Amino acid sequence: MRPEVSLAELPLRPELVGEEPYGAPQLDVPVCLNVNENPYPPTPAIRRDMADAIMEVTTRVNRYPDREATNLRWALARYLGHGLTIDQIWAANGSNEVMSHLLGAFGGPGRRVLTFTPTYSMYPEYARNTHTEFVTVPRRPDFTVDASLALEAIDQHRPDVVLITTPNNPTGTTTSLETFVEILERTDAIVVADEAYQEFAAHPENTALTLLPSYGNLVVSRTMSKAFALAGGRIGYFAATPAIVDACRIVRLPYHLSAQTQAMAEVALTHADDMLAKVDLLREARDEMLVRLPTMGFEVIPSDANFVLVGRFADRHDAWQQLLCRGVLVRETGPAGFLRVSAGTPAEMEAFYTALAEIEVAR
Repeated sequence: MRPEVSLAELPLRPELVGEEPYGAPQLDVPVCLNVNENPYPPTPAIRRDMADAIMEVTTRVNRYPDREATNLRWALARYLGHGLTIDQIWAANGSNEVMSHLLGAFGGPGRRVLTFTPTYSMYPEYARNTHTEFVTVPRRPDFTVDASLALEAIDQHRPDVVLITTPNNPTGTTTSLETFVEILERTDAIVVADEAYQEFAAHPENTALTLLPSYGNLVVSRTMSKAFALAGGRIGYFAATPAIVDACRIVRLPYHLSAQTQAMAEVALTHADDMLAKVDLLREARDEMLVRLPTMGFEVIPSDANFVLVGRFADRHDAWQQLLCRGVLVRETGPAGFLRVSAGTPAEMEAFYTALAEIEVAR
């Protein structure tokens, strides 16, 4: 084979032909409201503590990190509460790797994962990359999932893993604990409650963590990327029965969490109250969108996350482009006719409202 070849000429796996990498746009614009980040960085004091922790780690960077992330998992257990211990916590490089571990352990050839659309756009890629069959069922018209819908889908498709995002991305809608209970009572499949945005919910205490003592097939997934303002740190984690943690330990790569990542996350958890101090502001920004956008003539979907779907646009790409031309980057995702807008700082939100009022769109 000649030195320079195209992708099409390589012996790529057949199911990857024509695929493109995950691609939320990363553009240098004044207002980035497209990937649900926390716009408030850690305080200078916390950043100094992180720098000191990383400096300390470099004294033994010639050695492999703790492959069990022992201190970090204990810190995550303490943060979550509910009597959880290290044996019930798993951590990885973002929720992406958490989901890859779960499907690596419980999915695979001849196995099936079920989820309810619209939902997180990476789920089919996790399934594809682990050779797991990916099956979807539409949510209700209000973008919710109830027990009858879920159980009918489970009876029909017999999945090995069920993924339910709550609050859901991209709609922000939640799934009740009662629904999870009914599902867990009726299936032996691994049921994942993906609570990446739970800290932003109006009632964050209504978490599937409360169900863990009763159900050995439940996994509650979280991330430090959103509420903890640690997207660049890449920490995702879950709580489950120790056996599920052990299953993921089998499929993880050795030393999958760097010493630097572990050190930074441990500092963040030590300062959890300060790291989460801006969550209330982001809830307020979200709630203001839910009230203000309808007064501007737009439709919104009720959201319990740190973003809102706004529409409806006859040509949402054109609306997206017009906002981008005004320096505001939002996400073109979710149901047809809608754009997803992350909650930002007051200045960012005013820039968004101003830009939205200026654009010309077909309605």
